[in-house]
Amino acid sequence: MDVTLPPPIMVASGLLPTGSLLESLIQICNEVTTVEKIPITQYKNVSSMIRRIKLLSSLFEEIQETNTQLPPSSILCLTELYSVIRRVKSLIQACKEGSCLWNLVRSESISNQFYVIVKEMSRALDILPLSLLKIAADTREQVELLHKQVKRVDLLVDSKEIQRREELLQVMMSSSSKSSKSKGVTDFEKVKVIMTQIGLKTPINYEEEISKLEAEAEKQAGTGGLIVVSNINNLISLVSLSKSMVFNKEDHKTTQDEFLHRYSQQHHYPSSQSMVINIPDEYRCPISLDLMRDPVIVASGHTYDRVSIAQWINSGHHTCPKSGQRLIHMALIPNYALKSLIHQFCQENNIPLSDPATSSSSSSHIERSPSMKRKLPEKAVDHISATKAAMDTVKKTAEFLVGKLAMGSIDIQRQAAYELRLLAKTGMDNRQIISEAGAIPFLVTLLSSNDPRIQENAVTALLNLSIFDNNKVLIVAAGAIDSIVDVLGSGKTMEARENAAAAIFSLSIIDDYKVIIGSRPKAIPSLVGLLRDGTTAGKRDAATALFNLAVYSVNKVNVVVSGAVPLLIDLLMDDKAGITDDALAVLSLLLGCSEGLEEIRKSKVLVPVLIDLLRFGSPKGKENSLTLLLGLCKDGGDEVARRLLMNPRGIPSLQSLAADGSMKAQRKADALLRLLNRCCLQSSKPVE
Repeated sequence: MDVTLPPPIMVASGLLPTGSLLESLIQICNEVTTVEKIPITQYKNVSSMIRRIKLLSSLFEEIQETNTQLPPSSILCLTELYSVIRRVKSLIQACKEGSCLWNLVRSESISNQFYVIVKEMSRALDILPLSLLKIAADTREQVELLHKQVKRVDLLVDSKEIQRREELLQVMMSSSSKSSKSKGVTDFEKVKVIMTQIGLKTPINYEEEISKLEAEAEKQAGTGGLIVVSNINNLISLVSLSKSMVFNKEDHKTTQDEFLHRYSQQHHYPSSQSMVINIPDEYRCPISLDLMRDPVIVASGHTYDRVSIAQWINSGHHTCPKSGQRLIHMALIPNYALKSLIHQFCQENNIPLSDPATSSSSSSHIERSPSMKRKLPEKAVDHISATKAAMDTVKKTAEFLVGKLAMGSIDIQRQAAYELRLLAKTGMDNRQIISEAGAIPFLVTLLSSNDPRIQENAVTALLNLSIFDNNKVLIVAAGAIDSIVDVLGSGKTMEARENAAAAIFSLSIIDDYKVIIGSRPKAIPSLVGLLRDGTTAGKRDAATALFNLAVYSVNKVNVVVSGAVPLLIDLLMDDKAGITDDALAVLSLLLGCSEGLEEIRKSKVLVPVLIDLLRFGSPKGKENSLTLLLGLCKDGGDEVARRLLMNPRGIPSLQSLAADGSMKAQRKADALLRLLNRCCLQSSKPVE
């Protein structure tokens, strides 16, 4: 039967229905604008955003009332606005449901998220064809005014919130110094005022805030963000202390005289010092129920007394006693804020203090963090990155760890590299400080270590450091590329090889380094080897690194020669691998060289796979599938074109994308349909 291809469907040639989209827009606008209670933190940003969305809601309702079809450009704008408003809803909900104190600490970061969304709203309104919409003049003027406002809006950071945060940090800093009792009361009064300002007024408010902070700490735990977890635990300690001082609490089951009696027996203090004073639960170790002398934070984010948790770990346990969560590392991070509060409590109640060194002596045989063995400045009570004290602490810690990398034993080097790896994972400031401390050359040297963990920690630390662009230059200048390529090809653990691939991806973001890395004989073959043998994460790291390198034309040939094409095609059919889009992106790049085109055309299974991806793939996957099919059908690709025409799902899939795909997919589908139509005409077999 003769088949004729219909003309390509051009979206601009007709009008599209708008009912369901407008209904969705109006509904989500109502959800945002009818929020019951605006959060105290980010009040100005949330209020401004709600006012903007109320105005847009009026526009959507008026468009719906006209009951007319809209031109495609307005459909695109409305779709973009729907995406923006969904993000607004999520951000407001996060501000409402999250911890007030943690939101206060992250004020600039959250404000920047609102700013980014406003700019996205501005870009969406740029393509709104107001002149083509049948709306009232006053509505048009209001939308135009909104458009002008969002185009020139600046980042809004509430100065009052910043002032509250600074006052909070000052109180936490001052609590570390040896202050008089009266000063401690004055500091507490400031905290009480701040708590009231952010809405903590009743015991229930305090309990809810503690629960939210604990949830945030648990969320951050397990990702290696030890400093972030420490920050949150400092805040939990502060809220707990404030609650115990503001509100009357029920008597504890264990009274202070029982504690002092037990304590005096252990430390030979006179029993006359025993007085009935309630010890806050927050100051007791969850294991021993005694007052903590040296509180430390474990990987799960919970705090224990060092002696008790050390005994727990020494007895063979690798889980958190309180949560049961498996500990991803055994580092014990001092909780300086809680320790300071406990010491202040002891001084005010005449409870004798012991030397922390003696209290932790029983745990000395645990491999402890070198940075924790070193006495840090007393002013470094909280590690919140916004403060100068935090930066000073990170700087001194980094310098100390670098010294251990240079001159320590293998065990110390292993631990120091591990802690630098974690420290480099937590922020750009830390990455800059670590590099300025001179860590990079020593980490590069450790890439050749025979110890598997040292090598793994070193390459991962370099990966984390390379996220900061200036460090990319320093890493390459230190001669790291050859060593990273060696780890990639023959690393002692699979994780080391995979993180080496990720490091190559990070470094190859800089164009000059694409050339340098690609010129190493083992680099691309080793990435292809990882593409074949790695875990799911490793294959993804290898594919993304190959994509970056293949942007440079000379590297394309090396990727093809190294045997990447058959592996990439196999990965398209491997649902478990989960890297279909990455594999498609690399194959699309390899079309740019004749060797790649020839190798890809050899595959007999590729065309059916690509047709399936046109139907079921991600938006990006559909675009790359079209790129591949278009490239394969051009310039002598008659055989591929015939296979595409013979597949019963081929033409319908292309027609569907030409009508409903993304802008890029529509263009490519139209081009491919025209090419196939010409192919049919030339072969005297017109397609209907």
